[in-house]
Amino acid sequence: MVVGHVDALTAKLKPVSQVPNKSGFVQLGVAPYAGGMGTTWFDRDLGIGGRVLVKEGNKIVSKLVKLDYPIAKIPTLAPHFGAPSQGPFNQETQMTPIMGLESSKGQQVSPAGEAGTFTSTQPPRLVRAIARELDIEEQEFKNIVSWELELFDTQPAQFIGLDKEFISAGRIDDKMCSWAGIAALLNSVEKDGSSGIIKAVGLFDDEEIGSGLRQGAHGNLLSTVLERVVGSIQSSTSSSSTSASLQELMGRTYANGFLVSADVTHAVNPNFESVYLANHAPGLNVGLSVSCDSNGHMTTDAISSAILQECADKEGVKLQVFQIRNDSRSGGTVGPMLSSMTGVRAIDAGIPQLSMHSIRATTGSLDPGLGVKAFEGFFDHYEEVDKAFR
Repeated sequence: MVVGHVDALTAKLKPVSQVPNKSGFVQLGVAPYAGGMGTTWFDRDLGIGGRVLVKEGNKIVSKLVKLDYPIAKIPTLAPHFGAPSQGPFNQETQMTPIMGLESSKGQQVSPAGEAGTFTSTQPPRLVRAIARELDIEEQEFKNIVSWELELFDTQPAQFIGLDKEFISAGRIDDKMCSWAGIAALLNSVEKDGSSGIIKAVGLFDDEEIGSGLRQGAHGNLLSTVLERVVGSIQSSTSSSSTSASLQELMGRTYANGFLVSADVTHAVNPNFESVYLANHAPGLNVGLSVSCDSNGHMTTDAISSAILQECADKEGVKLQVFQIRNDSRSGGTVGPMLSSMTGVRAIDAGIPQLSMHSIRATTGSLDPGLGVKAFEGFFDHYEEVDKAFR
């Protein structure tokens, strides 16, 4: 299995996102998700998207929406004002996005929907913009039951560098490893659709806030899906009178299995070399980096690193290694929780990046492809490599 997460640091709309206008500006009530709304969020062109629940007849359906233009900005205070412009900044009172001006006559826009409806608690002009995108007429605003919307940087991903050696983009953490895992799985299955092992990619939400929700890695999604897969194989290959119990088969499956916890890791920043350990400072456009931590924030150990190294050698790809200094704080991944829950062997390995937890990060232009190649080698060669460790 290759597992990772799909959530990214952001700013989410509050349940009641309409806030009082100040100084003639229309503002938006948002809350930071994980480490979102840090200083890198200032002066960015912010778009909005998410899901909207709409009542259609006697059904309530979920619809995806994304406005195709920036709607908000969090403006900085010019340095001429001295100390107040230097921070730290209060995310509740000093980082409220602006998304328009009041009308020239100073009149308030009429509420979008009747009192007591969901839309009456949201900024009227935002409701109308979202409704237009979903082709919902004003008389049907009452059918908008709820929504989950968030802000994001609208600047497209770009190649940068004199020879386009880098990719600059938002939400690299961890869309990049997630994409690489899926691409590797598809490539591996296409080459060998009759493999004797189960190959899977698991992508979870809420990793940045601890994975404790239903859709997070602390939930039972992974184990439930794998139980259904193993149960299906069991029922199609064994008679009920001779087959082992599903619980016993799951125990064997996990004991024989291996999990790569795939999350981006820190590439060496040339302006801050002193914060990295020698020989533990991954470079860009080199290859996947194995993440280590002596205090259990990562799952990597001698056996798991040796297994992945053997797979990488057979594929002809290079692995790097990262461990943080003793006087710095390590982050975490979904690896330890999934490994401890199932008993499966595991390793933490990810694609290096610069500017982690910024609204806009950087990786090498070759790194996504190198990630695919490393994960593909794991899928292709694990069964053979594992036999040497028995």
